[in-house]
Amino acid sequence: MKEANHRIFTMSFSTVYPHYIAKVERKGRLKSEVDEIIRWLTGYTQQQLEIEIEKNTDFETFFKKASKLNPKRNLIKGIICGIRIEEIEDPLMREIRYLDKLIDELAKGKSMEKILRK
Repeated sequence: MKEANHRIFTMSFSTVYPHYIAKVERKGRLKSEVDEIIRWLTGYTQQQLEIEIEKNTDFETFFKKASKLNPKRNLIKGIICGIRIEEIEDPLMREIRYLDKLIDELAKGKSMEKILRK
């Protein structure tokens, strides 16, 4: 499934980030857990993450600058937004959907150990 030039690629990460936090906080989870998930997935430090949020970095740049994408991210399986993650061909869209799936798992009450594929 080709998603080239999808509008989320040019969307600012910082505009979506508060929605991730609101989603999990409604379910009793924490912003720090969202940050931990993002750091685990991307390899960003907390400081680097905060800088990218402040700079209004778009999703494409956000993932391009993620120098240490976690090799265990390919263990993230399932359906997000009606699409099976394993079938997403566009590498950037797959990375974005990995993050969406991890945030969903957090909101659904999964333990951080399971979310981070330990």
